[in-house]
Amino acid sequence: MGKSQSRKGGYICTAKALSKNSSQDWEKNRGIAEKINEKADEIDSYVRQITEANKENFLNLAVQNGEFYLSAAVKEIEAYYVDKLELLKTEFKTCIYEDCILKGDLERVIEIMQNIMENAIKYGDGRRIHILFSEEEDCRLITVKNSGCTLPENELPHVFDSFWRGSHSKKQNGSGLGLYICRRLLNKMDGEIFAEMENGCMCVTVLLRKV
Repeated sequence: MGKSQSRKGGYICTAKALSKNSSQDWEKNRGIAEKINEKADEIDSYVRQITEANKENFLNLAVQNGEFYLSAAVKEIEAYYVDKLELLKTEFKTCIYEDCILKGDLERVIEIMQNIMENAIKYGDGRRIHILFSEEEDCRLITVKNSGCTLPENELPHVFDSFWRGSHSKKQNGSGLGLYICRRLLNKMDGEIFAEMENGCMCVTVLLRKV
């Protein structure tokens, strides 16, 4: 007997068994199933609450807020990436900026910028990575712009979600937590981070408050 015939026979046997159940049995089974679903939803809710409560401790999102010069963060990034990107044959440029004092945790800001830079290296086309600066009211904006954006535009709103990885990252290692952690850390510094696409380039911008 072939596989399709075997499956067909199984379906027939199942149908015959079900047909023998009384309407009372059906109502009873449906009631049991509904209660199981209710319990499953309840458990799922508990798990989500526990996960959220412990996520911050698990990820070590402590921040020591203070004041630091913008130039201190920029120099650290340049010191690490100038040689690395030269080896990769990637054009690396830090645009002219006016130094200022910012609010936040210098070490955490450096970590955030490194995370963004690593994403630019990993998901860009390797041609250009530029760091740009701008101002908005009492804030300083730092943008990492890389050429060769491979992320589908409809996935852009999800880049800061926890454990989310874009369809362009299937061949790359990662946890899907990098940009999520960046946003959580910046929120603790009264800052923000956002991403946009511009003429085939990916732009990730960090917003920090000026003193």
